[in-house]
Amino acid sequence: MTPAPFEPHLRPVTLADDGFLFTLYASTRARELASWGWSAAQQEIFLRTQYQAQARHYAAIYAPEGHALIEVDGVPVGRQWLVRTDAETLLVDLALLPSHQGQGLGTRLLCAIQEEATRARVPVRLNVTRDNPALRLYTRHGFMPVPGSESASPYLELRWQAPEGDSGTSLE
Repeated sequence: MTPAPFEPHLRPVTLADDGFLFTLYASTRARELASWGWSAAQQEIFLRTQYQAQARHYAAIYAPEGHALIEVDGVPVGRQWLVRTDAETLLVDLALLPSHQGQGLGTRLLCAIQEEATRARVPVRLNVTRDNPALRLYTRHGFMPVPGSESASPYLELRWQAPEGDSGTSLE
């Protein structure tokens, strides 16, 4: 059965996806880099270095089983990386190309993560930069700052827990 239009399909990331993953990473830093006044060549070097550092770091500490490419109509549009344990679901990364933001896709993916965590009876935890527009999405879906988060940090740690008695069958 083929997914409905704009129905996300998740598949495991492969080595062949590296070019797309770099493009996606670069798109998440575009707004930031635009304000620096760097040439395209300087930006490319910086982005490649940062992308490779992030990829090595993530691969060293997170199991690859939770790393998925997000496709719509067979075309890659983002990535999701979850780490599932008995104690929590850690949302390492959820990123969409700018052309697929603001259309409800992120909401669908986040709701699916919350539903899964509810069924597993675990909270969802994530870190997001304080200036990331996705912060509005997370707070709209009930994510709350973790007490003790360092206010000087550019990152905010957020946590979501299903309401008591919720069996995970009716999240919207």
